[in-house]
Amino acid sequence: MKADNIPSGRVQKAPENFLTPSGVKEVFAEGKKGRRDFIRNAFAAAAAGAAAPMAMAQGNPVPAEGGDPNILNLPEHTTGLGQGVAVEGYGKPSQYEANLQRRQSPGLTQTTQASVSFAPLQSLFGIVTPSGLHFERHHQGWWDIDPSKHRFMINGMVKKNMVFTMDEIMRLPSVSRFAFIECGANTATEWGNVAVPTVQYTHGMISCSEFTGVPLITLLELAGADLKNGKFVLAEGADGSSMTRTIPMSLITSGEVIVAYGQNGEMLRPENGYPLRLVVPGVQGVSWVKYLRRVEVGDKPYAAKDEAIHYIDLMPNGLQRQYSNIQEVKSVVTTPSGGQVLLDKGFYNITGLAWTGKGKIKRVDVSTDGGRNWRQARLETPVLSKALTRFNLNWVWDGKPAIIQSRAQDETGHVQPTYQQLRAARGTRSIYHNNAIQSWLVQENGEVKNVQVS
Repeated sequence: MKADNIPSGRVQKAPENFLTPSGVKEVFAEGKKGRRDFIRNAFAAAAAGAAAPMAMAQGNPVPAEGGDPNILNLPEHTTGLGQGVAVEGYGKPSQYEANLQRRQSPGLTQTTQASVSFAPLQSLFGIVTPSGLHFERHHQGWWDIDPSKHRFMINGMVKKNMVFTMDEIMRLPSVSRFAFIECGANTATEWGNVAVPTVQYTHGMISCSEFTGVPLITLLELAGADLKNGKFVLAEGADGSSMTRTIPMSLITSGEVIVAYGQNGEMLRPENGYPLRLVVPGVQGVSWVKYLRRVEVGDKPYAAKDEAIHYIDLMPNGLQRQYSNIQEVKSVVTTPSGGQVLLDKGFYNITGLAWTGKGKIKRVDVSTDGGRNWRQARLETPVLSKALTRFNLNWVWDGKPAIIQSRAQDETGHVQPTYQQLRAARGTRSIYHNNAIQSWLVQENGEVKNVQVS
């Protein structure tokens, strides 16, 4: 299987990437006409491109004569002296993994700097996103702030206003928790009938990390916050956009919300809010305020600019849905996915990610025929609340067209909707909170592309 190497600006628009029920039938009817010579084409694509193909599960046969020189001849790394400790002092990936990187998008709101980069979901394993591949969303660029000068303030409905230094926060009892963070606009292009080519661009504004910090409730209690009448807090960032978001007190008193300084065992990266950010598990990423400088306790929602103008949903009746913070149950197959190529028929492991802002993933089903039949996938441990969950399914490809989909269900009983179901409830003019089922068309030549099944 060949990884994608498609420029970020290349998109495929409707109608060729959108399938009606009759269109799905035509796809599978086409497969009965026989297979093309796709192996030659796939290897030609691999020669031009991006990354080494994934070996088939049954392995490559040993040549009858001569043998494989990579086995018969001892390589230099087996006979020579390797390198010493890295001079830089901070580890780096292999030079052969240089293609694995976040990629920018020309879409969404732009400032003078690029404001979005997408995580390469198609090349990641397990559930943890490496810090250097964590997606980015900036509203006024990122900063590398001197932690010795950074301050965090609590005010509003409290007995005493308090200001903390980083040293004072890091002296307090800490917790570490895994959590996914997803931009509310993840998968937004599909709302606009634009089929971007790969899973990195359809779903790449999501990542999952272990975050370390102090529960916000601990800090509020130190300030004597009025937890009876104070129903909300306003979180404010120190970047140029002064990002401000309303957080319900019910999330904070549960102990889930933390003021974080650590990510994946080290300090936060600057692009992820160093030295301090809010972590609000299950809630859209814009509420995870970066460069956190202030929390104000209040008795009603604040209707900040990014709550009254942006990050709202236009409903079919013409009204706007506001404070739609929770990320609904969602999943996506990451392999095989758009931009990849199956090199031959036979066994493949279908794998992907599922998540929900309402707790744990209970079940994931996978279809290879556009939703006509479903098989239950394996959920790989750990299955954590409000974190990514990895799923796998064995599949033998017969070389004919296939439409691969995943459908997740969470512990509250919510099931990931089809596009038809989602649009029936939300209309066609939305941008945010698209959790519809994603479809990947495997063509007879082995190429995989993004399609939308209505």
